[in-house]
Amino acid sequence: MMLPLASILQPLEDILTSVLEWFHASVGLSWAWSIVAVTIAVRLLLLPLTVKQIHSMQNLQAHAPEMKEIQQRWKHDKQRQNEELMKFYKENKVNPAASCLPMVAQIPVFISLFYVLRGFEEEILPKYPDSSLEFVGLVNITDNVKTGWGPLLLVIYVLSQLTSTYMMSQSVQQKAQRYLMMVLPIIFIPFMLSFPAGLLVYWVTSNLWTTGQGVITRRLMPKPDPDALKKPSKPAPKTPQAPKQANGGGKPKTPPSPSTPPAAPAGPPRRVKRKRSGGGGRR
Repeated sequence: MMLPLASILQPLEDILTSVLEWFHASVGLSWAWSIVAVTIAVRLLLLPLTVKQIHSMQNLQAHAPEMKEIQQRWKHDKQRQNEELMKFYKENKVNPAASCLPMVAQIPVFISLFYVLRGFEEEILPKYPDSSLEFVGLVNITDNVKTGWGPLLLVIYVLSQLTSTYMMSQSVQQKAQRYLMMVLPIIFIPFMLSFPAGLLVYWVTSNLWTTGQGVITRRLMPKPDPDALKKPSKPAPKTPQAPKQANGGGKPKTPPSPSTPPAAPAGPPRRVKRKRSGGGGRR
């Protein structure tokens, strides 16, 4: 199975090899720092997907109360719950899978870099006999992680992975999903021991990028207004019109302003006593 996968990823492997050689020969970076530069270049290329990921996660967070209400309403019917959630996603243009796009897009790069490092000493290093394979004087990028100071790099990887996962999982509302994302880096430790150390250099750099991205996102990017995203459930009631006058349909009387004193209550006409002309005396 590895050979078909290697043949499929051969074009990407050739591109990575050329970019690594360019950073090393033209820019003057060591092989380890060339991997760091390749990682930064990959993350820059993935910026459109990253922006889409951020907007998707913020959108999910804004619609979380409505989705929770749907889950509670159909908690005894999982099939209907899934149908209603899919309908809700479509109506509100929510794509839960968008939050995983940058990570999924990096998987082919990660596998291709694995193949590059596996044959590095035989295929690439002979062209540059005086170059060093060490990273910060501790690990050789082509050695397995379990060799020498490799376990220290593995600890740094786990810490950076937990930090980046924590920063990007704050909008995940389901606790089980959040815990799974936090536990996965620890589950991967036995598999990482047999990987070349250069792969961990790539992944640690990517995790640090994700952590910085999360900090910048929280400070600079505005969150969507939940009230603006919600659709009104019922139309607003119409204001009743004032009745027309009885004498012929003129304009309705305007209500008195707050400064105008209230009118006297209606009642029978008041009689006014008239003064008598003449003597004015009483009989």
